Amino acid sequence: QLQQLRLEAACRKVPHTLHEVVRHHKQRQQQQQSLLSSCDMAGVAHYILSGRARNIVVMAGAGISVSAGIPDFRTPGSGLYSQLQRFQLPWPEAVFDIRFFRHNPKPFYLLAKELFPGGYCPTPAHFFIRLLHDKGLLLRAFTQNIDGLEQLAGLPSDKVVPAHGSFDGAHCIDCGRACSVYAVQQAVYDDEVATCESCGGLVKPDVVFFGEALPVRFHRRRLADMAQADLLIVMGTSLVVQPFASMVGECLVRQRLALKMNK
Repeated sequence: QLQQLRLEAACRKVPHTLHEVVRHHKQRQQQQQSLLSSCDMAGVAHYILSGRARNIVVMAGAGISVSAGIPDFRTPGSGLYSQLQRFQLPWPEAVFDIRFFRHNPKPFYLLAKELFPGGYCPTPAHFFIRLLHDKGLLLRAFTQNIDGLEQLAGLPSDKVVPAHGSFDGAHCIDCGRACSVYAVQQAVYDDEVATCESCGGLVKPDVVFFGEALPVRFHRRRLADMAQADLLIVMGTSLVVQPFASMVGECLVRQRLALKMNK
């Protein structure tokens, strides 16, 4: 009988709880809409020009580099993971898996020949981020990309946070010794695998693989910058990979305006 009474009491609270959730959601929608004069790009532009967005954070993914000729990862048929059959991988993501790399580094080194910076040009999306910087509005650009096109578009390195690393450096995966990225690049173009001069271990660029921790700077900057952001612009990412995707929630919790412009 006691359990039955508790169940009935809990059921009586459900409508009230659902009502509160719906009411809170509507309030959030009204608040977001009240920030914009219109729910389109013109409204966003007006919001920025009004001076209310002085610390803009950009979250960028592979989609902003597709028009440069670099495939994204997950689009069926055209995405990078759909094009890796030639490497005979046990699963597509294995090419970026640190455990598989230790076992067989050759597929990554073959793919790196196509991914190494220098063969592609920035897209309008990259120059849009540069424009925000030139206008003094960009707080930080967080990118999942390893193509380096943000810097090639003219963004200073301190304004860019490569959440998944970059080709700017290289380390031995055994002893941790820093190695010449130019030596790694030469090995890539010679169809070889770079090894450490100290211990003979495998060397890889400082691109973050599955099974590795994200750069310390990413965690440090996300905490500081999301606390200051007054506008978050998300471009070219499906927000699947964590912890990058969770940054959006950090912005919304602080009642900031978030704009997702993948189309």
